[in-house]
Amino acid sequence: MAIYLDHNATTPMAPEVFEAMKPYLTSYFGNPSSIHQFGQQAQKAISDARQTLAEFINCDPKEVVFLSGGTESDNTALRGVVKANAKKGRHIITSEFEHHAVLNTAKALEKEEINVTFLPTMPNGLIRPEDLEAAIRPDTILVSIMMVNNETGVIQPIKELVTVAKKHGVLFHTDAVQGAGKIQIDVKDLGVDLLTITAHKFYGPKGIGMLYIKRGTPIRPLIIGGHHENNRRAGTENVAGIVGFGAAAQLAMQHMEKDAEKVGALRDKLESKVREAIPEISIAGENAPRVFNTSNILFHLIEGEGILLNLDIKGVAVSTGSACTSGTLEPSHVLLAMHIPSEIGQGAIRFSLGHDNTAEEIDFVVDQLKEIIPKLRAMSPLWDKFQKGELNIEALRSEQKGCQV
Repeated sequence: MAIYLDHNATTPMAPEVFEAMKPYLTSYFGNPSSIHQFGQQAQKAISDARQTLAEFINCDPKEVVFLSGGTESDNTALRGVVKANAKKGRHIITSEFEHHAVLNTAKALEKEEINVTFLPTMPNGLIRPEDLEAAIRPDTILVSIMMVNNETGVIQPIKELVTVAKKHGVLFHTDAVQGAGKIQIDVKDLGVDLLTITAHKFYGPKGIGMLYIKRGTPIRPLIIGGHHENNRRAGTENVAGIVGFGAAAQLAMQHMEKDAEKVGALRDKLESKVREAIPEISIAGENAPRVFNTSNILFHLIEGEGILLNLDIKGVAVSTGSACTSGTLEPSHVLLAMHIPSEIGQGAIRFSLGHDNTAEEIDFVVDQLKEIIPKLRAMSPLWDKFQKGELNIEALRSEQKGCQV
């Protein structure tokens, strides 16, 4: 049996998306910058996809810029704004729990003499608007806060945070990669200036993403060359990828509500059954709004890597956090930012479900966990101390500033 519960890392491509892409991998191979009919066929396909993506997030098609994915989009947003606004200020604000595409870009900018404030998060994973207010300075030029956390699924109050930034005339970017296809995104309602999404998180192809750039936003391109994407991202467009991106967005608009109901019920079933079957677990961010498909379950006093490997042997794919940091035994920076002690956070497993998962698969996974967790705890020195009364989990929880995980 093969069970895939790692949809926040990537999703399988929808058959409809693949079918939409196929002609642009074979027959319609023209360069969209060429003026002959081969090029114009490709250019029309890009224009149609751009229109669909504009509908997807409620913006003007001219505000959609195609690039290689979420990481390039985040880099372009941060670096592009910093370059274009150097005379106005050299201070940006982000958070401690961002995806590394933003987090490491911000840290790199620090080495380039850009001042960066990393906002703290509450133990439930939310940022308080008053903390953003307190961090804004006269030289602040950009705030970048992710819409949905990739590890916990927690949804940030982006609209409220934007209101704070706008009061001070500060630009706002949000990495909405994990929100696209799961929650409605309306850039006009949110008020954001820049927004990142990528196709492969909602059944589209890898290697294609977009950056929404609100008309009039001062920003410079990250990649220089030709006049592609209205001079905002040089390089011959990935036509087939863009077509697939548009097809995935179209499917998401059609099926998001149905997916939320079905997948949300499966996620709730997973959490309920794990609670019933296994003692000493908690769920990161469960007291905050979360997207319907994500559950970060903390199995106390054992290593998440052991759980992951044992599940993999049984044919179950999960994650210990972000796919970009897999392979490390360090506690997740997201969970540490939520004030979760490492003794608890190191036992984190992220289950991220998709619309092809079934109730039978959830039952199978829980049955496997009922065998795996006791086996690993029997080998854990921390669990041994807990059993002997030498380690108090309630005392560890109290370190989370009085808020449940």
